[in-house]
Amino acid sequence: MELAYSIVQIIIIDLVLSGDNAVVIGMAAHRLPQTQRRMAILIGGGGAVVLRIVLTAIATLLLKVSGLQLVGGLLLIWIAFKLLQVEEESKEGIKVAASMREAITTILIADFIMSMDNVLGVAGASNGNLKLLLFGLILSMAIVMWMGSVVANMINRFWWLCYIGAAVIAWTGAIMIFEDRFVLSRAEWLSRPVAYTSAAVITVGVTVFAHWFHRIRGD
Repeated sequence: MELAYSIVQIIIIDLVLSGDNAVVIGMAAHRLPQTQRRMAILIGGGGAVVLRIVLTAIATLLLKVSGLQLVGGLLLIWIAFKLLQVEEESKEGIKVAASMREAITTILIADFIMSMDNVLGVAGASNGNLKLLLFGLILSMAIVMWMGSVVANMINRFWWLCYIGAAVIAWTGAIMIFEDRFVLSRAEWLSRPVAYTSAAVITVGVTVFAHWFHRIRGD
């Protein structure tokens, strides 16, 4: 019974926490030809499994590193900004070459940054059971790769979803910044409502600025 409960708990954690990773994969890979897209998602997802195993092994140490989430959050905001560059330039008639290597690199970097919550949740639910831990990690990447493919197809059909995708990535980065130990230790006034409001402002600001910088500025 306890084993079944742990399995259900891991499945729920993976479903809830894998959405933002899937958005990055979809945003990074959707402009590739279908064959290359599948390969990028497969290679990027496979590499991300290895990264998650490494993260799980050093999760406790990583949590003690002050400023790590701050740096990761800033990198995610930068990724959101850069991913919109391709979308905006393509709408202006500029031929943008979609690189599989660049897509895979983006997937790996972003997944490394965004996986801590998922890794810690699965590690906690597995209660030290190595088989459960591996099950949770593999399941999470299966979900991410499947959802990433769905997101990529949807963005190809509905171009405006790229802005929502970039906003999700920027929001995740902003929340990481406000949850970092370095930030919290120097901003005791930073309550959850203030953090969420600030994250919303950053999200809107990054998305609007990226649209202006990559598309309107040169007009």
